[in-house]
Amino acid sequence: MKNIFGLFIVLFSATVFAQDSTSTYKKRVLEAPEVDFLASYYSQDGDNAAVSGGIGSEKLTDITPTIVVAIPLNADDVLSIDAGVSAYTSASSSNIDPFDGSGAADPYVASSGASSSDVWAGGNASYTHNSDSRNDIVSAKVSVSSEFDYFSFGFGGSYTKLFNEKNTELSIHANAYLDTWKLLYPIELRQSSSFNGLDKTNRNSYSVGFGFSQILSKKLQGALSLDLVQQQGLLSTPFQRVYFSDLPDRFRENFQLADDIERLPDTRFKTAIGGRLNYFINEMFVVRTYYRYYSDDWGINSHTASIEVPIKITDKFTLYPSYRFYNQTAADYFYPYNVALSSYEFYTSDYDLSKFSANQYGFGVSYTDIFAKLKVASFGLKNVDLKYDYYKRDSGLHYSLISAGIKFVGN
Repeated sequence: MKNIFGLFIVLFSATVFAQDSTSTYKKRVLEAPEVDFLASYYSQDGDNAAVSGGIGSEKLTDITPTIVVAIPLNADDVLSIDAGVSAYTSASSSNIDPFDGSGAADPYVASSGASSSDVWAGGNASYTHNSDSRNDIVSAKVSVSSEFDYFSFGFGGSYTKLFNEKNTELSIHANAYLDTWKLLYPIELRQSSSFNGLDKTNRNSYSVGFGFSQILSKKLQGALSLDLVQQQGLLSTPFQRVYFSDLPDRFRENFQLADDIERLPDTRFKTAIGGRLNYFINEMFVVRTYYRYYSDDWGINSHTASIEVPIKITDKFTLYPSYRFYNQTAADYFYPYNVALSSYEFYTSDYDLSKFSANQYGFGVSYTDIFAKLKVASFGLKNVDLKYDYYKRDSGLHYSLISAGIKFVGN
């Protein structure tokens, strides 16, 4: 009996020692603080501005600097904070009041008034905890953002489980966004006694998503995802005009006065199912593919397919050519300029809700130094990324996007 008790003491001591060693020497989730500096320049143009009822200039430029900081709190926990601003000028939004500029009002000419530019600001903070085995990951986040006509507060969380020697991954995430709008109407309707405004100023969005990822072989990895979104409240944009075909056209200068604003249902349910398949060809080439099917109860169904082929030309430089195709049906409530009838309950001339197909071509280059030999103060340069994307719809809208990112890691 004494021998058995002695053996138990030895085994228990060894177990405690092993646990203590694991706790002391286990690999940290994030070894050192990381700082990402991100920036993008966006420029678009087109002739179907929703603010002026489906006609007019869609010219817009936007500059977005962002900083992301990841801080290891201990071996298991990471705090991430990101904040950014988006400064834009828009010919479309400038025509909320097309008569406040110096020239004659025209839907194809940007007004120089106060609504021609604005700044969006936002940020979020997330906390992530990893179990000792690194097979369980829990995260929580909060976010806020603000612009001239709305304020948004969001929160959410996720849980990820890895098993099968980390070859299989299951995840679930949920988010809620509580938005409040300022009811900013086209200038001519604000001055009309017969105009009936909207009775809601809030928009609530709730989403839940599920993910499954599997390493299928040494060279092949696949993933599936399902996302469900429920929206309630103000889902139309108060300053987007609509013109009716059964009412006479009215003009001031060269600008047609609105018959009404966009009106849409106050609920919307969205479903998206996606899949990824990545194949490692050799040390130089990898093929990444993606497909997503989307559907909602407004009548929109869409297909997205993309491919990216990273090409590792040296141990530090990688090229990223990519292509994306998108196609969607029109919403039940979409009508082009001067087509909707005043007897309809819901209507919009926003071409984002029209039927269209789009192609996007991209090319990027990435520099990576895992040893971060180049130092700036006490931080080492780990990554530099630069990418250009060109997008064009068959409706005429097109844009260019230049994005860049620099990652530094602390010592």
